[in-house]
Amino acid sequence: MQDARRSRLEKQPTDPAATARKTCYFGDRTLAKIAMQNFEYATARSVDGAIQLSTSESRYLAGGIDLVGEMKEYITSPKRIIDVKLIPDLDRIDTSTGTWKLGANVTIAEIAKNEPILATLPGLAEAASEVGSPQIRNVATLGGNLAQHSRCWYYRHRDLRCLKRGGSTCYARDGENKYHSLFSGNPCISPLVSNLAVILAALDAKVGVRRGDKEVTLTIEELFSDAWNNPLAHNSLLPGDLIAHVEISTRKNRSVYLQVSEKGAFDWALVSCAAAGRNTQDHWADVSVFLGALAPIPFRVESPLLERGDLSREAIESIAESVASKATPMAHNAYKVPVAQALVRRALTRIVS
Repeated sequence: MQDARRSRLEKQPTDPAATARKTCYFGDRTLAKIAMQNFEYATARSVDGAIQLSTSESRYLAGGIDLVGEMKEYITSPKRIIDVKLIPDLDRIDTSTGTWKLGANVTIAEIAKNEPILATLPGLAEAASEVGSPQIRNVATLGGNLAQHSRCWYYRHRDLRCLKRGGSTCYARDGENKYHSLFSGNPCISPLVSNLAVILAALDAKVGVRRGDKEVTLTIEELFSDAWNNPLAHNSLLPGDLIAHVEISTRKNRSVYLQVSEKGAFDWALVSCAAAGRNTQDHWADVSVFLGALAPIPFRVESPLLERGDLSREAIESIAESVASKATPMAHNAYKVPVAQALVRRALTRIVS
C-alpha cells in the first residue's frame, strides 16, 4: 500500500500554478517562498542570563501574544527566542511600601484581580480588565503589554512594506485610517494600543529596564518618546533591552481608566482615557490625564486648569474641549475627537465624585 501511494505521488505532474501559490511578495523585496524560519530557543533563569543570551537578532518571550503573531505573519524572524517566563521574582507584586513594584512577568489577569490594586489603584485594575479576553489576560504580561508593537493593519500586512517597516509610505494617511492617530510627530499615524501604558502614565509610573549590565529607569513618557519622532520606533527600547519591573507610587489616591470600543469585550480601544490625581480634603494636586489610541505615545492632555487642580464642572468642560485644538483628523477618524472629549469629561467627573 505504501509503495502504491508513493508511486502515485511520484507520477503526479508538476503544477506551476500550485508552485506559484506558495510564493508571496514581501513589500518591495524580491519574491520569497513562505517557509518556517529556523530559530534558536533558549530559556533564561535570571535577568543577567537573559541579557547575556540576547543579540541584535533575538527577541524575548513571555506571554508571546505579540511576538508569535508577528512571527506567523513574517513581520519578524528572530534568530533566537529567549524565554524569560521562569526568571524568579519577575512575576511578583510587592505592595509593602509606598511605591509598589510589579514584575514584568505579572500577568494582566493578576493585575485586574489583585485586591490591593483594586482598592488603591482602581484605574490600573480597570485598564487591565479591558485587555483582550480572559484567556489572553491569563497569559499576557505587564512587560509585553508595554513593549507590544503596532497593530496598524498596514504594518501587520504580510505583503506591504509600510513606513514603520522601513518603507517610504504611511499607507494609512490616504487609506483606511479609522483606527489611527489624531496626533503624531512623524508621518506614521499608527497609534499606541497599550491600555496599561495610558493609566501608568497618569499614575507617574517608572519602568526599570535592564540595558546591558546596567538598569535604567524610564518614565512612561520616556519609554515611548522615540515613537513620537521616529516612524520606525514602537518605543524607546534598544535591541537587547529587557523590561524588568514597573514602580508605581501610591501618592495619587484617585484614578480611573475608560475606553470606547466597537465591541463590548475582547476588542481594542478606539479611544481610551486615564485620569489620576491626589485629593486631600477636597484639594486636588498632581492631576494628569492621558489619552490612548490617538497617538504613538500616551498623549498628555495639557491645561493650566489641571496644573492648578481646578476640577470644577466648568473647568472639566474647558479641559475636555481643549483636546480638539491640536488634533489632525484624517478622512475616517474625525469621530475620535468628540469621543476623546467625552471620555475626558467622564474620567475627571468620576475621580471627583
